[in-house]
Amino acid sequence: MLGPSKSELISHDQEVCANPQKRLQYLLCQFVDVISSSFDAPVTLFLDDLQWADIASIDSVNQLLFTPDLSSSLSKRSNRFFFFGCCREGGINEQHPLWSVFCHANLLHVKYSNLQLRCFEEDTLNVMVSETLRLSPRLTWALSSIVYRKTKGNPLFVSRLMLSLSKNGLLRPNLKRRRWEWDEEQIQSQKLPDDVAMFITNSIEAQTEDVKSSISVLSCFGAS
Repeated sequence: MLGPSKSELISHDQEVCANPQKRLQYLLCQFVDVISSSFDAPVTLFLDDLQWADIASIDSVNQLLFTPDLSSSLSKRSNRFFFFGCCREGGINEQHPLWSVFCHANLLHVKYSNLQLRCFEEDTLNVMVSETLRLSPRLTWALSSIVYRKTKGNPLFVSRLMLSLSKNGLLRPNLKRRRWEWDEEQIQSQKLPDDVAMFITNSIEAQTEDVKSSISVLSCFGAS
């Protein structure tokens, strides 16, 4: 990967040089600036579970979005940086670090969209299943109806259930027919927990001891 030399990345600002966090934020901004100038597609940063984000992480997001030099540089290249974040409904309030991002956006008149993800309607779910399996909506309606009844249209539950069906061979590709096929009766007879958290918990419990041990270790990673 081509990039600037170290001397170009190191700031001459004594405060930035002396503060490790500000130095890292500066280097991150420079890195995004270099990458965004090298490709036609925008650089996209996606962060999930922002309700758990710490102050240092949110400060870095603020730097990327609102640093004057970087913002003007990116705007000249047709807004080549796109930030996409997700959080739980009700997980963000005025005391949360993420609130500062919204305040800065409003203060600097930076446009942003606030989207609320709701459960799928049955018709919408069928469209998703149809496009995923590359089949006509008419052919996937029976499968979609079963998935909808079992998941109540919860997007996370839907995705995990579809993966589970494929992993267990209940949803499988037929090479001769060159299409996906499934066993409606077996899928219908599957006993699933009503809560998506319990479904994921059961999926983790079904893993080997080595995998569960690795998940336990990885869950401890983070600023805390």
